[in-house]
Amino acid sequence: MPQSDSNAPTRFVFERDTFAFANELIWEYHLDPASGKMKCKPRVPKPDYTHHCFVMVRAARQFFYHARFDKDAGAADDATYRRLVRNIISSDPRRVASAQDRIVIPGFAGLREFSSARPHIIKKASGGGWRSYFLRSHWRMVFPISREHQEKTATRLEQSLRQGFSSVIHLVKFPALTINHGMMLFDAAATAGGWEFSAYDPNDPQRPTIITFDKAARQFSMPGNFYFVGGGLNIIEIFASWWL
Repeated sequence: MPQSDSNAPTRFVFERDTFAFANELIWEYHLDPASGKMKCKPRVPKPDYTHHCFVMVRAARQFFYHARFDKDAGAADDATYRRLVRNIISSDPRRVASAQDRIVIPGFAGLREFSSARPHIIKKASGGGWRSYFLRSHWRMVFPISREHQEKTATRLEQSLRQGFSSVIHLVKFPALTINHGMMLFDAAATAGGWEFSAYDPNDPQRPTIITFDKAARQFSMPGNFYFVGGGLNIIEIFASWWL
């Protein structure tokens, strides 16, 4: 669970606290009915902001934990915004800043509005796509992930979300690698068989993604979408401790 200099942050609001732009995919996917597998071909034209899923979810939590937006203040120039964003991106993604230590972003009501108006500043300051490859969780996914591990992960995630924190997760199927992706959880609700987690998926900034956990099977799953065929997967929580 993230450390805090005060209380948990205010409740995460999808329409306010997510980026307006997407992590673009190099491939265009479609489901092959015959095989039940995803087929892909290169996207045309070639996208220019790819492989940033982990960069974006880390940055979204850094804004959530360390920034405060003041829509009533006058808008600043690009140089000021670049400095403010760099300060936020250099903050600890595992710690919630106290109210007095939060970095004020003037002229905007939230991250979605800010990132819609100044996407070039945020994209450049957040770092390159290579950061999505050099993650501590990549070494963890090559080792067996037990059902006990997933049960404990689901319980920890639900408890953290109930207290108002967000959780950054690494979704993986290994060694198949039909999914190797980062999201941020911001809500959880009990179901008859387990929990339903609401997630911010940087690939799809228009709507929350739903991830379910089946307590009996001790299994996470996600519906099919435009890049994943759907079904069971494993989850590793990241940016939650010094070693992961």
